[in-house]
Amino acid sequence: MKQLKRYLVERDIPGVGSMSLVELCGAARASNQAIDQMTPEIQWQHSYVSDDKTFCIYLAKDEATIRRHAELSGIPVSRIVEVPKIIDPLTANN
Repeated sequence: MKQLKRYLVERDIPGVGSMSLVELCGAARASNQAIDQMTPEIQWQHSYVSDDKTFCIYLAKDEATIRRHAELSGIPVSRIVEVPKIIDPLTANN
């Protein structure tokens, strides 16, 4: 299988930052169920939640895989950006 690429997935979800833990658990469960159907083509790393958006980090085969996950999970996608490189404080040590 082809190596997975890293993607930042932006989702516009009004009020997501105010959702209860139970509501967020429901969204995570829907995502996990979709991933179970699609493994090994996609992996969810983690998500950042703001007032009206989430920014999710996925490893996936391609953008179409991300869109298929959105369809299966019922969680909308606003924007997908491939992230080919990562830098962090340790990058300065190279």
